[in-house]
Amino acid sequence: MRPPAPRGPVSVALLEALQGAPAPVPGVQAAVDGALAATTDVLADEDLQLSLSVLYELHYRGVDGVDESWEWQPDLLRVRGDVERAFEAALRDVVPVPASQARTAAEVAQALFDLTAADTGPSVSTYLAKHATDEQAHEFVVQRSIYHLKESDPHSWALPRLSGRPKSALIEIQADEYGGGRPGHIHSELFAGTMRALGLDDAYGAYLDRVPALTLASANVLSLFGLHRRLRGAIVGHLAAFEMTSSLPCRRYANGFRRLGYGTDVTFYYDEHVEADAVHEQIAGRDLAGALAELEPAVRDDVLWGAAIYLAVDGRAGAEMLAAWQDGRTSLRSPDPVGAAGR
Repeated sequence: MRPPAPRGPVSVALLEALQGAPAPVPGVQAAVDGALAATTDVLADEDLQLSLSVLYELHYRGVDGVDESWEWQPDLLRVRGDVERAFEAALRDVVPVPASQARTAAEVAQALFDLTAADTGPSVSTYLAKHATDEQAHEFVVQRSIYHLKESDPHSWALPRLSGRPKSALIEIQADEYGGGRPGHIHSELFAGTMRALGLDDAYGAYLDRVPALTLASANVLSLFGLHRRLRGAIVGHLAAFEMTSSLPCRRYANGFRRLGYGTDVTFYYDEHVEADAVHEQIAGRDLAGALAELEPAVRDDVLWGAAIYLAVDGRAGAEMLAAWQDGRTSLRSPDPVGAAGR
């Protein structure tokens, strides 16, 4: 990934430090301490969310020009931990554990289905299907590229932390997400194909500078959950809610692009998910999330909480996107146009 442009003192200090060899980072620590003391909303803090994205990227595909040994530099891990603790505390303040008496796999699965069915968050998919302009549709893909170009990778962190029925269920889901081992069929590659067909840059992380903090936060939540074993219940619950709320929206996304005159080279990614996610939601609800909660009762609350976090954080990012469009504004951070002019 290309190094992004900094958005404040933390990302300035971090990106400057990463240009050199791994070493103590007192400047980054001081900047983080100041930013955490000053921020009023960690989730919407541009500087902290960008910095967390860069720190997490060291555990994925890395940042161009950055020594790979930074991944396990102790001071940098300590800095990341400080930001993560504030991030998780903010998430727990905003989203409590849903009340539920569910205990068995079937009961927890039903609680998750009920939770997602009751969600009344803004529907970006309905807007895209019926109202979005061509430029807004391009912006939507740019926003979603932050996660979809590494789709499923954060959830794969959970694999070595599970066993038995939940592990088998996650492997079944992930095998589909990674194209069943067929090159070119990995879902992140299919999404890259949609980007190319729209005239967008499909390079990994190409639009990191363009998206706002809440979009970064929705992806950072996944890395927070995936990289911490103690939050394995949350990453599983997050995936379950994601799969349970994907099939019908993907149908609407595909219909929206067809309404705008695009063909299967753009819609294939979404059409593929209509059927796949209808199957995945059953596996994720019962055999993965429900079974994990039954097998490990201590993580049941985090399973439910992870699902609620997905609905809340992605809902907030979607609401911000819709508000911009309905006000006639771009949802992106800079006026650099995307859309018809780039096709």
